[in-house]
Amino acid sequence: MRISLDHLCKSFDGVEVLRDITFDEEVSALAIIGPSGGGKSTLLRIIGGLETPTSGAMAVDGSPVSFDETSLRAYRATLGFVFQDGGLFHHMTALENVALPLQVVHGASSDEADDRARELLARLGLEDSLAKRPAQLSGGQKQRVAVASAIASERPLILFDEPTSGLDLFHMRQVANVVNQVANAGRTALVVTHDPEFILRCCNYVLHLENGQIQESYSIEDSNGQKRLLKFFLSDMKKEVSTE
Repeated sequence: MRISLDHLCKSFDGVEVLRDITFDEEVSALAIIGPSGGGKSTLLRIIGGLETPTSGAMAVDGSPVSFDETSLRAYRATLGFVFQDGGLFHHMTALENVALPLQVVHGASSDEADDRARELLARLGLEDSLAKRPAQLSGGQKQRVAVASAIASERPLILFDEPTSGLDLFHMRQVANVVNQVANAGRTALVVTHDPEFILRCCNYVLHLENGQIQESYSIEDSNGQKRLLKFFLSDMKKEVSTE
């Protein structure tokens, strides 16, 4: 999928959060990286139609995205989301949270939706938590249910905001495998993350933001791009150590 951003800017109460964001690349799994407060989540929300830019334009696969509410409502219906807080329905079980998109979006029968939901949750190590509601799940379990729910509807573009937050190494790798399967099926994932191993396992392109501006963007399908990615994270770690 081609993601095209043309001089996007975003301000909140007069404070510029994104400045002149221009990007035009074919990606299957794009990682958006950078220090905290650099504008990553704001950019993801604009691409997801949850925020409107102050100025600039955007297109997805060559189709311009209009920022009026009617157009955005239709555009959002083509996307899947995984938010940091999970975004689950608190009165529903894990199974119901995943099965619902299949029934509502694809018109699957209750049995078909349940079977598919069970399969997705099992792939993410949640086969013993099907009947639990979000309040009964750990933060990492809720995050994995949210991932399963987002991919269940098979929408062409899925946006992840810190999908591995709170996950141990084993479960991070499970989520990375699912994102890989999404990309291999011809769908596209955009991921805000601070996890270099996750990026190397399932992403093919990196967009590096700092202070609301693009610092660099590059493919990580070769060793040079991978070295650039690791150099950023090593530098970021050194900055954190020096401020402690």
